[in-house]
Amino acid sequence: MTMPIAPLSADRLGRLDRYLDGAVADLFRHDVRLRDLDLRVEFRGAVAHVTGAVAGQDDLDRARDLIGATAGVLGVWDRVVVAGRRPVCLDLGCGDQKQYPDNIGVDVRQAPAVDVVADLRNGIPMPDRSVDRVFAVHVLEHLIDFLPLVDECHRVLRPGGLLHVLSPWWRYVNAVADPTHVRLLDVQTFKGICDRPGTDRRWYPRHAACDGASVFADLAPHDGAAPEPEHMARFFD
Repeated sequence: MTMPIAPLSADRLGRLDRYLDGAVADLFRHDVRLRDLDLRVEFRGAVAHVTGAVAGQDDLDRARDLIGATAGVLGVWDRVVVAGRRPVCLDLGCGDQKQYPDNIGVDVRQAPAVDVVADLRNGIPMPDRSVDRVFAVHVLEHLIDFLPLVDECHRVLRPGGLLHVLSPWWRYVNAVADPTHVRLLDVQTFKGICDRPGTDRRWYPRHAACDGASVFADLAPHDGAAPEPEHMARFFD
């Protein structure tokens, strides 16, 4: 897929957010599959932030896929209540700020946003299938071997859960300017994660994108066969 060669400016992102707000509002008005869902969508930095409530996981999956299919969307994040239950969200390596205030912040050092102090190189201190969302925002690039952490995310996520990754794009200066960055990531990195040989902890890509500065991925735990090539071709070379 063709990648931008320069990051989107703040001005362009603001205009893109306004476009996407209108485009997705039209989608909900005119698509009969979405019209009756009690969902609200706000774009910030071309990432969709979805709130509201739905009767079942299928409703949320359908809405997420249709929002993500809109041109210009970089990721789809949500705090949607499903069948009366609020999602449990982990925020890995959160430091001073979580992505959403009610996320459970996990970091190696105590900080204002940290709820659980833990070294993620030793695993995630949560039971199997106990979490609905895991945010790994500017985390993977700090780990020499991030695959064990990715496997841990797979372990703790419930069926229907999602891993949200945001990391510097390898061709952008910020990827190498920070001396604590020890790994470089591309959208193609997520292809390797989703179709990784020798593991039964596979991932299904719900979305993957690059804005010229960062790479984004929304990955769902997937215990079956590798995702079909036609779906992978939507995001990956």
